[in-house]
Amino acid sequence: MALLRQIFGPSAEKVKVENKNWKIDAGSRTIDLELTMLSSANHVELSPSDAGFQDRYIVQEIIKEMAKNRPIDTKGKKGYKVLILNEVDKLSREAQHSLRRTMEKYSASCRLILCCNSSSKVTEAIRSRCLNIRINAPSEEQIIKVIEFIGKKEGLQLPSGFAARIAEKSNRSLRRAILSFETCRVQQYPFTSNQAISPMDWEEYISEIATDIMKEQSPKRLFEVRGKVYELLINCIPPEIILKRLLHELLKKLDAELKHEVCHWAAYYEQRMRLGQKAIFHIEAFVAKFMSIYKAFLIATFG
Repeated sequence: MALLRQIFGPSAEKVKVENKNWKIDAGSRTIDLELTMLSSANHVELSPSDAGFQDRYIVQEIIKEMAKNRPIDTKGKKGYKVLILNEVDKLSREAQHSLRRTMEKYSASCRLILCCNSSSKVTEAIRSRCLNIRINAPSEEQIIKVIEFIGKKEGLQLPSGFAARIAEKSNRSLRRAILSFETCRVQQYPFTSNQAISPMDWEEYISEIATDIMKEQSPKRLFEVRGKVYELLINCIPPEIILKRLLHELLKKLDAELKHEVCHWAAYYEQRMRLGQKAIFHIEAFVAKFMSIYKAFLIATFG
């Protein structure tokens, strides 16, 4: 927003949220899609990955529409609009190829800002056409300042060290820190110096899954774990986060001699997951592989 304000002036801050319906001609059929957009007279911001496997149609259509509605290049005004695409790393390969072609065609009337968490998931063709800027996650000191600022604005009294403990538990994620702060406010106020910082519900759920895996290695338990992982996925927990957190919980319970091999297979299935379409298959395959490794270890150790 600071960059847009620098380019377009105060008008960039006059934004509105709208749910827009798209009717897209896809050859033999018409696709109806609805996406939430944040827009001003100078820019549009959205996450095309919300459209799922139809994301490539959204990418093409919105850039074409912005190019058609190109502002007149008069004195003091820019002759283009800015499109901000969030979570570009979650776009399908087809959508990324479509984005590359479309951004070249309409570069004169539309500027793009592409945001992602992992540039390795963005195709080289797109990365080579952009100025790459890497922004570090906020430090714990910066998160503490934000928590204290929010507390001051809301009129909340924070005990000494309370904001620091929230920042420490956040893993340098500002969004997570603010959510934890809100949760603590709901659970107990006034705050106390020794008040517990509760983990996220989904983290506790993954910890339970790891415990289930360690207790029993069988087809029945694998089937139960699959159902729990699927429940996490339908509640919009990213599959990469599920796999990473599950590995973290399993490593806490493992013997040192198994940790290297388990990390190797976690990395293997994470790479397979990035190349594939069905994340549940790859997470389930990792769980099955872990069960096989751990079962063999138990048999070799205890007979």
